[in-house]
Amino acid sequence: MEVHLVECPRDAWQGIPTFIPTEIKVRYLTALLKVGFHTIDAGSFVSPKAVPQMQDTAEVLSNLPWNSYPETGLLVIVANRRGLEAATAHPAVRYIGYPLSLSETFQQQNTRQSRADAESFVKELVEEALRFGKIPVVYLSMGFGNPYNEPYHPEMVIELGFRLSQQGVSILSLADTVGVANPDNIYKTLSEVIRCLPTVTWGVHLHAAPQENQPKIEAAWEAGCRRFDSALGGYGGCPFAGVPLVSNIRTEVLLGFLEEKGIKLSLNWDALMEAQTLLPLAFV
Repeated sequence: MEVHLVECPRDAWQGIPTFIPTEIKVRYLTALLKVGFHTIDAGSFVSPKAVPQMQDTAEVLSNLPWNSYPETGLLVIVANRRGLEAATAHPAVRYIGYPLSLSETFQQQNTRQSRADAESFVKELVEEALRFGKIPVVYLSMGFGNPYNEPYHPEMVIELGFRLSQQGVSILSLADTVGVANPDNIYKTLSEVIRCLPTVTWGVHLHAAPQENQPKIEAAWEAGCRRFDSALGGYGGCPFAGVPLVSNIRTEVLLGFLEEKGIKLSLNWDALMEAQTLLPLAFV
């Protein structure tokens, strides 16, 4: 059984106010490359005013031995045309991600676009990504609801997912951006979207308090999800939603869950331990 593990240092780093030196990021990402994750969410090409921590993404990527680890693809997030151009031009980038929100409020806060404009941009992103041999990944932000009392229903996810799949998006990840999801609606929503759009690779990018990690992972798994975003140590959280940060799912908990399920993972466990020893240095 194939499980796609997406390690997310970019999401873990972006909210840290103290700038982490480029050489530290390179060292940590190099350690992660040795582990054998399916994907590493390594950086973003966005405004340095909006996300100062990511201002060195191009330099970081250029100093990684990415071509020595072909089993792992590097993903970057973009928010506009300028970022898209930078991502398509960089040889280290395999996946280009974009956060498309089901919430109008969050889309405005996160990318300074309306939902309609954001969806139009996704069409451009897909065309450009494919033209340059990159793979588009769309994150459906607020994918299980939102804290703004805006309308939400799983059918909204299905309708949006259908439109995106028609445009050529083959990987969609439902993001529990601020941790509002619970196991019941994670299971219900994922079950429905996987049933209705089985040709899409559906993933989850969950945020949760420590005690919620296992129940949320299990709900997604039982619904049929086999692509999981997580971060070693559970660092991170979205700093743009106007609510307190909620941590990423801990990679350690996810791996323990998969081990209990009897899933054999082709990971370099010694390299994973090396990456874990760098956590205090990489997330000062």
